Amino acid sequence: MKDQEEAIYATISRALLAGELAPGSPLRETALAEVFGVSRERMRRILLRLGSNQLIELIRNRGAFVAAPSLAQAREIYEARRILEGGIASHLASSLSAQDIERLQAHLASEDAAQEGGDRAESVRLSAEFHVLLAEATRSTFVLQQVQELVSRTSMLVAVFEPARASQCACDEHRDIFTAMLSGDGAAAARSMRTHLSLIETRLRPGVAAPPKDPVATLSAMWAARQAAESGGAPADPTPP
Repeated sequence: MKDQEEAIYATISRALLAGELAPGSPLRETALAEVFGVSRERMRRILLRLGSNQLIELIRNRGAFVAAPSLAQAREIYEARRILEGGIASHLASSLSAQDIERLQAHLASEDAAQEGGDRAESVRLSAEFHVLLAEATRSTFVLQQVQELVSRTSMLVAVFEPARASQCACDEHRDIFTAMLSGDGAAAARSMRTHLSLIETRLRPGVAAPPKDPVATLSAMWAARQAAESGGAPADPTPP
């Protein structure tokens, strides 16, 4: 049962991070429970998790909606990230363990694979995860919590406002940060991180958001494709019609 909830969460988050669902679209609990074949209680649990990760908005007495972030929020959020994550990059330049290095190298390879495969949702997810991995490498629970909060807030900004072609830029910029940290130059690592976050902010553009689609039909198609792939049928299509 837990595996099914994870699969449903992954399907909805993929649709959100790929920009397949228009900001502000309603996510009706009853309709989605029918699509995924689960109880309303379980569907509510999944929606609550999506809400806690800032991917959807939960409005009291109204329900769940695809997050509709504003570009006006971006400057304040990215400035906070530059302050916090610039310090993280500088700190890690002198404290990365062999295990940290191996983990980051594997992650960067996954980013490259997602970008080469044209998997927009996976690229956005992995891009966010890179920053969380750096926070984890500090071994500070407080730092990790702060980064997770800020990264969650920016994931949907990227999904809604960043052109899909920009994913290669993010991969290259992550490698620059990693290389600077490996060199042991804390100032260069911090500079690379701040530059990267500033460039993400400048790539955010109005008018990139997905055109209106029926979220139930979109998620139903994605869920059917996932089930077919898992049962040995046709491969899952991350961008359903």
